[in-house]
Amino acid sequence: MSLDALKSAIPDYAKDLKLNLGSVIGNSDLPAQQLWGTVLATAIASRSPIVLRELEPEAKANLSPEAYTAAKAAAAVMAMNNVFYRTRHLLSDHEYGTLRAGLRMNVIGNPGVDKVDFELWSFAVSAINGCGMCLDSHEQVLRKAGLDREVVQEAFKIASVIQAVGVTLDAEAVLAG
Repeated sequence: MSLDALKSAIPDYAKDLKLNLGSVIGNSDLPAQQLWGTVLATAIASRSPIVLRELEPEAKANLSPEAYTAAKAAAAVMAMNNVFYRTRHLLSDHEYGTLRAGLRMNVIGNPGVDKVDFELWSFAVSAINGCGMCLDSHEQVLRKAGLDREVVQEAFKIASVIQAVGVTLDAEAVLAG
């Protein structure tokens, strides 16, 4: 399958998702590496086997091997960081914020691709995982690097649509038995 096949699998009641999926991927102004890295990282973060299986080949075809690996690394490290920092932020005892994290996250400092691209992918994954601290942190880095708000918003539009498609298609798969 491909993007077109994924769109055709979306049920009629979720027509908006079909249109939005085509729009956020097919009509994106993002450079190919930013777009497809965002698609791959958020497909992984969506936890939807259907979405990942269908979008991964097209992402792999549009990314260098280094970018492909870095997008997967962004999804992996943010899966950990989003839980850790969201929990730290949500706890009413703010003393946890003063403790050393003690978690390895070396890939953030040396992702093997342009740092801005990796930050964008990390930001998009954080949108799916709902970590406000991570969203703010990555958004600030992206804005300092000169990215416009429209570019940052493009990443969380992609994340929101991919997440919604995953939820919808996974639910349909369960209901189909």
